[in-house]
Amino acid sequence: MATASASSPLYSQVAESVIERIENGTLRAGEKAPSLRRLSAQKRVSVSTALQAYMSLESRGYLEARPKSGFFVRLPFASLIPEPAFDKTRFDKARTQPHLPGTNEILATIGAIVRDPSCVPFAAGCASPELFPNRAMNLIVRRIVNRQPLHSANYEFPPGIEALRRQIARRSPDVGCGFAAEDVVITCGTLEAVNLSLRAVAKPGDVVAVESPTYFGILGAAAALGMKIVEIPTHPQEGMDLDRLESAIRKHRIKACITMSNCHNPLGYVLPDRSKKALADLTARHNVAVIEDDVYGDLTYDTPRAGTVKSFDRKGLVLLCSSFSKTLPPGYRVGWVMPGRFRAEVERLKFLSSVATSTLSQMTVAEFLSSGGYDRHVKRLRSAFAGRVDNVRQAISRYFPEGTRISRPAGGLLLWVEMPPKIDALRLYQAALTERIAILPGRIFTPSNRFRNCIRINCGQTWSEAHERALLKLGRLCENLPSK
Repeated sequence: MATASASSPLYSQVAESVIERIENGTLRAGEKAPSLRRLSAQKRVSVSTALQAYMSLESRGYLEARPKSGFFVRLPFASLIPEPAFDKTRFDKARTQPHLPGTNEILATIGAIVRDPSCVPFAAGCASPELFPNRAMNLIVRRIVNRQPLHSANYEFPPGIEALRRQIARRSPDVGCGFAAEDVVITCGTLEAVNLSLRAVAKPGDVVAVESPTYFGILGAAAALGMKIVEIPTHPQEGMDLDRLESAIRKHRIKACITMSNCHNPLGYVLPDRSKKALADLTARHNVAVIEDDVYGDLTYDTPRAGTVKSFDRKGLVLLCSSFSKTLPPGYRVGWVMPGRFRAEVERLKFLSSVATSTLSQMTVAEFLSSGGYDRHVKRLRSAFAGRVDNVRQAISRYFPEGTRISRPAGGLLLWVEMPPKIDALRLYQAALTERIAILPGRIFTPSNRFRNCIRINCGQTWSEAHERALLKLGRLCENLPSK
């Protein structure tokens, strides 16, 4: 159990004390937890602090709320469902040349199916539209149009609108490091930020290290730039095997390491601070750049927000990439990068690649951030995603074959599902499409055809009976698939 320190928020300290009582058997599964008033009296905190503690424990799977009855203890996720196995031996034969069998065809199919309202959308990592502050942002757009009718009459050349960069910089302490507006370059989403960062630190033919599994967009970006990829075995909670990473750095003269330290896609973990520091220290010793994709960073379930590898960067080698595409309507396409020592080169490449990011989008996001509405919205979004991930996780545990393992996310909206070895996820993907169910097979999260019995599930959509039935159907498809 991770004990809350004295510097942790008060509600977090209260929550950890309740976890201790659960783990030592004082509170048992099925029993009613102390009432909010009793807990507040026991811990000498306000009732609102007690409620915040219980809500945190509910999102983490320790408690469940029952209408008009209070909170009840249940076994945490880790005790109910095993997480994916970590087997380093499958990486003994390293591959450096990118190879994405069938990825383009799969992604083209997903692009079409996501737009089909009759399909249950477990594939693309998108939230339900109603979760976004659409009305508030539409009002901001209307005000900008009325106030500044020539808002988009000129390009906003790199690094982008100062008001937006200033708002991003104001939030830099939340990610564990302070930076100024002039340190930020605005991009068209996180993936452009990653592309620009790769081009700034490496060239075609160079070798980059990636987590395995990792987001298919990262693999596609490196492959499109003609770079070779070394996969580093990645633990579902502790992240990359740093011994393997150091060995790969020595053997392959790696130019950059790409990581998702918070709410990893697809594994969902938040890397402990000690591991973030160890990664920053290791790459600094070898003068290797780190491209940190933090697109889901604001969506960690526990507060305060998790820090970054960038917070341990002392040489300007970490390029921190993020966007608002997972917390605000993704169509605005507003991202950013804090490139450290590579800022001038990233600015130059941004101009050559896309000239500028939409002026109206930048102005709208900047005004929404300055209004104070963003922080309240993200708090609600975290809670919604935690509940939806829980719903999907429990349904998979009921309907999928015995031996299925499911990731234990610490944030975000994605689940990584490892099925028994006999199940071919590509066949499951194809069979699911005929039933109007969209999932992603594990093999597109690796350049070397690993994870053939794994799938990724998006949990960001509004939970309904249709989603429950779709997961039941997926479980039955697993049972009826021919063996590999």
